[in-house]
Amino acid sequence: MQDVIISHHNRNLSANLLLPSRQARTAVVFSHGFNGSKADFLPEAELCRKAGCAALCIDFCGGSVRDRSGFPTSAMTLGTEKEDLHAAADFALRTSGAERVFLFGGSQGGLISALVAEERRDVCAMMLLYPALCIPDDWRRTFPDGKYPETYTLWGMTLGRDFFADACARDVFSQIGRFSGPVRIVHGTSDRIVPIDYSRRAAARYPNARLTELAGEDHGFSLAGGIAVRRLLEDMLREENLI
Repeated sequence: MQDVIISHHNRNLSANLLLPSRQARTAVVFSHGFNGSKADFLPEAELCRKAGCAALCIDFCGGSVRDRSGFPTSAMTLGTEKEDLHAAADFALRTSGAERVFLFGGSQGGLISALVAEERRDVCAMMLLYPALCIPDDWRRTFPDGKYPETYTLWGMTLGRDFFADACARDVFSQIGRFSGPVRIVHGTSDRIVPIDYSRRAAARYPNARLTELAGEDHGFSLAGGIAVRRLLEDMLREENLI
């Protein structure tokens, strides 16, 4: 595993790069959720590496209080995270020599992955864990009059006005669903942060989607849920000829 820095848009994105022993056909880019980190999906990244894929786990700039990019959390928006993921995908392809990208995202990273997949021709597949497609709706309910604060702290992380303006202006379900590659969505039936109905609605929009509902799982999976995800990921890599 290599620690790498990806420079773009005057900021420096930190990532872990895992390369297989042979030439990779597919590069898998892992996107963490709100206030997460590049370490969150290292077991899944190692699985992909062992299967013959390149894997890149990123720290979104300003996406966590643990991020060391110097980009403040109060400047992070869904738009800046989209830029980060585009830059990461470009880097993964360039560095690994792979031909295509597989986007893997959890929660807010799942939302970003879904948005980016609509904008790139080299994305071949997606796996989304409890994707936070509810973010715009949540913030529109919080600020129904459109008067956003300069800063607002959620779960120990300070967000800025631009985050709310960006999120509240988005109609997520008009921006996703055209991606024609295989999509696997995994969501817990007891998720208290992102209602599973958002994933059910998303799965119905994609032409090639499969939703796996994990009974009793909350937002962020248990040990058993993580094992189930890795089994599904391994199956997807094989079934979709991604290795």
